[in-house]
Amino acid sequence: MTSSLRIRLLWWMLVPLGLYVIFTTTFEYRAARHTADLVQDGRLLSSARMLAGSVEWSDGALRANVPPAALELFASPQRDQVFYSVSVEGGALLAGMPDFPHADRAPAVDAPVWYDAALHGEALRAVSVLRSMYDNGRIWRVRVAVGKTGHSRDAMATALWRPQLMRQIGMVMLAAALACIGLTFELRPLMKLKNEVADRDPMHLVPIRSEGLHAELRPVVEAINQCIARLGAQNAAQRRFIADASHQLRTPLTLLGTQLQYACSQKTLDPALAEVFAAMRESNRSMVALTNKLLLLAQAEAFDTAQRPGVPVDMAQLAREAVEGLVMLGEARGIDLGAELHGAALVSGHRELLRAMVANLVDNALRYTQAGGHVTVGVRAGDRAVTLDVIDDGPGIPAEARERVFEPFFRAAADSEGTGLGLAIVREIVHSHGGEVALDAGANGRGVRVRVVLARLDEAREPVVPETQGQASSLSLSKSSSSSSKS
Repeated sequence: MTSSLRIRLLWWMLVPLGLYVIFTTTFEYRAARHTADLVQDGRLLSSARMLAGSVEWSDGALRANVPPAALELFASPQRDQVFYSVSVEGGALLAGMPDFPHADRAPAVDAPVWYDAALHGEALRAVSVLRSMYDNGRIWRVRVAVGKTGHSRDAMATALWRPQLMRQIGMVMLAAALACIGLTFELRPLMKLKNEVADRDPMHLVPIRSEGLHAELRPVVEAINQCIARLGAQNAAQRRFIADASHQLRTPLTLLGTQLQYACSQKTLDPALAEVFAAMRESNRSMVALTNKLLLLAQAEAFDTAQRPGVPVDMAQLAREAVEGLVMLGEARGIDLGAELHGAALVSGHRELLRAMVANLVDNALRYTQAGGHVTVGVRAGDRAVTLDVIDDGPGIPAEARERVFEPFFRAAADSEGTGLGLAIVREIVHSHGGEVALDAGANGRGVRVRVVLARLDEAREPVVPETQGQASSLSLSKSSSSSSKS
């Protein structure tokens, strides 16, 4: 089960707060009970003294006239029961209940006694006071005891304690809500770091910036950057190896091709041996093409416009050159090759790499389009970007394979010709120039449309004369014509 950092931090905050609330509410409850006891004891004492004051001599005898005010002190919504007893110490009962429980120790004249008792199954809080009565030189001591059930006392304690509890719970809930909001805001840098690591291209081995991150996150970013640096060093070593190997293979392969060509041109060569030499020559051509593409891929991976300034390049001119250079291949395959150009479309980058990118896209479209098909190259300059479209009406690529076609050596069709590096090279060149490449279905859902979007060079800021200037132009090269028309 995956644990949430937000929930764990919230628990670390709520548990101490919960313990604090338990302790404080316990102390507050005790304080509320103590206050309610003091109020009740004060009322009991007032009532007992009023009853004691009602005792008087009448016809030589002690009589107790209980005033209603003495009992009205205990009026409450809880309807507590009140009991009392007025008796002569060691003598007769003057008023009240004869079985009223008295305290274990007798009160003094000026020292009332409070105690807890029970009467008829009801718990009572009672007070006992003593009053001295004088008659003919004799002293009579009258004991007055008043008891009351504790419902109003409990209600008072609850009334004093419950608001405190509600305030404490409300403060905990408010703290939890503010903590959740605070954690959401404070964890945004962590989520941003996660997204930056998850969304970056595998070949984008640039260190992660630690500005704006919390101090606790910076060691994590430094560790990730160290890992990125090691991956970058290893990747650079692999690129150098591929580039060096490709460069070293070109010379012997070229020499081998020349030797095979010379062998095939001999008149006295045995026909069977000539056939073997022809096959070897074709294999040599494939190896030369693969070596060149590996070298081009290494160059594309090594180029970075963020670290190396580019030069102004007119994408419309590169598209025109690619169409003119591949017109013979289009004619040989019976494919109508055309271009839709709309004036200069300047970008900043490596001219040779961008030329290779356009040539690879057009060459790839020609190789996968059937005879009688159409391939169209379009270049359009927008306000901020230059868009290059290469559209064909061939068999197309299944949707589930459109992302994989940019992987090196992946082929959508097993029986197709080529090295499987064309679109991989395109992607590396586009990404090294800070652009985007996408693959979609062609017109009317047929064929393939490859769209490349590059940042447009600001002509006002970079006053550079492009290779070819002019208004909208159209170029059409088909199997019926080997010439091109420009306007």
